[in-house]
Amino acid sequence: MIRLIGIVIVIVGFVLKWDTIAVVVVAGITTGFVGGLSFNEILAILGESFVTNRYMSVFLVTLPIIGILENNGLKERASTLIAEIKVATSGKILSIYMITRTIAAMLSLRLGGHVQFIRPIVNPMAVGAAEAKYKNIDEEDEENIKGLAAAVENYGNFYGQNVFIASGGVLLIVSTLNELGYNVTPLDISKAALPIAIIATIVVIIQVLMFDRKTDRKYQSK
Repeated sequence: MIRLIGIVIVIVGFVLKWDTIAVVVVAGITTGFVGGLSFNEILAILGESFVTNRYMSVFLVTLPIIGILENNGLKERASTLIAEIKVATSGKILSIYMITRTIAAMLSLRLGGHVQFIRPIVNPMAVGAAEAKYKNIDEEDEENIKGLAAAVENYGNFYGQNVFIASGGVLLIVSTLNELGYNVTPLDISKAALPIAIIATIVVIIQVLMFDRKTDRKYQSK
């Protein structure tokens, strides 16, 4: 039970409103000592935990920035900008994003995200293109565009990331197959994932362009 002393330190520190970071660090070091770890081992664990989770703090910092941009007209500006391009359609915009997102994932570039790109930029651009072409769209089509924009983000990230040989998914697949007795390398997984990523991109482009055609028929008949 003495190994749970870290929890007690955290509770007491929070109740007394001591410095949060100091309380957590002290609790971690104390737990390590009573658990039989050396000081060097404790420092190694703390350093590894910091490196593993450092991007979370960056992500949290971006959220208020995105909120400020949205409140100051980011979505409206994206919609207005795309409306000025007469040949733009929802399907074409989502197709371009699908290709871009997949290639970025293949190169392990952190381009994309529902919060960072889809909500404030991609979805308003796709909706704006539809509104510019059809003057006004109903709530059902607006929701369909929103769903397609979110799906494109998922498809591009999911199928593109396994082409990068050092991605977490690839390394997990390699280690799992090696444990099962299959001798594969990250390059083997990457080569196998490449045609799947290409096929997925083609299928998604067909899907969103078919949505364009369906929307054309719907509003032309009115």
